Amino acid sequence: MQSGDVIDRYFKLGKNLNQSDTIAFRKMVGGLVKLIYPDGEFTKEELEEIIRFALEMRRRVKEQLKKLGGMEFYDVNFSYIDNDTFEEHYVSVPEQGGGKLIPEGMGKPGSVYTVSKSKTGMIGCYMLETQMMPGNGKLTCTGIGSGKEPKEATNTAFNYLKANGNRISGQISTTTKDYIINYQDMQGIGMTGNLALPTLIAICSAALGKTPLNSLAILGEISIGGTLIKVDELASTLQVCLDSGAKKVLLPITSAGDLGTVPSDLVGAFSLIFYSSAEEAVFKALGVE
Repeated sequence: MQSGDVIDRYFKLGKNLNQSDTIAFRKMVGGLVKLIYPDGEFTKEELEEIIRFALEMRRRVKEQLKKLGGMEFYDVNFSYIDNDTFEEHYVSVPEQGGGKLIPEGMGKPGSVYTVSKSKTGMIGCYMLETQMMPGNGKLTCTGIGSGKEPKEATNTAFNYLKANGNRISGQISTTTKDYIINYQDMQGIGMTGNLALPTLIAICSAALGKTPLNSLAILGEISIGGTLIKVDELASTLQVCLDSGAKKVLLPITSAGDLGTVPSDLVGAFSLIFYSSAEEAVFKALGVE
């Protein structure tokens, strides 16, 4: 048996690996097996570790090609299937998320996730957690760092809410409640400046005691006047959403025209929820039709 074919004893490859991916992957597995287990003795678990590593390495090659080339390089959702259990395992690259960043199941009011470009140009996943308490209408933000853009975005959200809160709900107070939001850069790539819409949704969620839709990633941004700002690099952003574990994506209608640049497999991985205003984004994120 060829050393690259040892895979077939226990596993088969997912459909997103094309012929050149498969050849390169099998060569890498074969080489690693020879180096690490020259006697040919290894367990299924030991082989699985090599398979995950080789798929991650091949995916890194594709991620670079994606930056240089076109849509044919977007099939990076590499996976392998266990021949015994028929379970399919996807392999991501750590800096683009690891499937657990946006957890399944019900969250809690005031907790939302957004995916957008950081100040370093990398696309990452960010979590907002909100607490509401009696006060006099103050917003305190922690975790955003000293950057000007994130601070301006959070101010935009609160000012927008003060001016338009009644159009969302009469129960949201910006005068008798204080809000504290903690922002987490889930992948350590630097904070994003696109925080106005996620902040608005997080405050409304906490104020109304309504949990956002589960496994939801919020995309897009709003200006102080409520103008929708479409998503930069939509295909790459959706890829990070998938890698981070999102099943639903809240998307501005202004980005609908860019879906043609995204591979159909990637679009089909989500339930896409479009919004045409900031208020509609809040309602849809909280499951209020």
